This record gives sequence, structure tokens and C-alpha cells, in this order.
Amino acid sequence: MPIDETRTFVPVRIAVLTVSDTRGLAEDRSGDTLVERLQAAGHVLAERAIERDDVATIVERLRGWIADPSVDCVVTTGGTGVTGRDVTPEAVEQVATKMIPGFGELFRWLSFAKIGTSTVQSRACACVADGTYIFALPGSTGAVKDGWDGILDSQLDSRHTPCNFVELMPRLRER
Repeated sequence: MPIDETRTFVPVRIAVLTVSDTRGLAEDRSGDTLVERLQAAGHVLAERAIERDDVATIVERLRGWIADPSVDCVVTTGGTGVTGRDVTPEAVEQVATKMIPGFGELFRWLSFAKIGTSTVQSRACACVADGTYIFALPGSTGAVKDGWDGILDSQLDSRHTPCNFVELMPRLRER
């Protein structure tokens, strides 16, 4: 995708949330992968946390970051599958102002090239929540790489043309 080098790069302040009942920071490879990629791209890690697979707990964490002016964007990893404990999309929907359906569609299209029809088990999703972007990715490192490398790296780059999420940020709260 084209990068217009005449445009100024604007670092995005990104909070990373891992949703897992079993992982701590020491075992959080998908969270580590996200942090490495966002920092390598020139963005700022605003905060990082791990929450268990519980809608109320995830919603509380998301609402805190949505209200925090030092967080522009949240990227979650984990909890997007179809099992009973996978509840990240339900939490995202509770805080959403506007869903971004194309994100999940594009994620599954990219993922299909690597894992075939198994991608239908992913409920990756995205929204705007009171001016903050939220992107929910599956919990595998491969899925995080697909989501970051295939979508977020370019869409969170203010120099990406013809358009990107960053240039919309000042207008996300407009009514």
C-alpha cells in the first residue's frame, strides 16, 4: 500500500489488552508480538493489561481506556473464537459507538490465505467507541501478525494513502 513520504507520521497511542484465563505477562506471546510491532512502526504503547474472559471485566477495562485522553486506540488479542468463554466481541459491542464491519471481513479474508476455512471460527471485529478505535484480534501470534501486518500497520500510519484511520481521529467525536 502506498505511503506518501511528504506527509508527517503521527504516532498513535495504543493500549494492548490480552484476554485470557490462562496467560500472564510472561506467557503472553501475542501481546508481546503486538507491542513489538506497534513500537517498531513508531507508535506509543499507552498501556498494557491482561484480563480474564469475562464480559464485565473486559468492558470495565475498555471503558477506562476509552475515557483516558492518553489512549487513541486499543488492540485486543484473544477471546474472539466461538467457545463459551470467548466473549471479547460481546464486550466490544457493549462499548461501541459505531462498528467497523470491514475490519473483521478483511481480517478473515487475509487469514483464509493462511489457514483456509478455519478462519470462519474467528469473530475478529472493530469499532469506534466515543472517539477511540478498538480492534479485537484472535489470540494466536499468527493472527496478531495477520491483523497488524495486513491491516493495522497501514491503517494506523498517517502517511498511508488514499486514506487511513489516523486522519479521521480528529473527527471521530463529531455529531
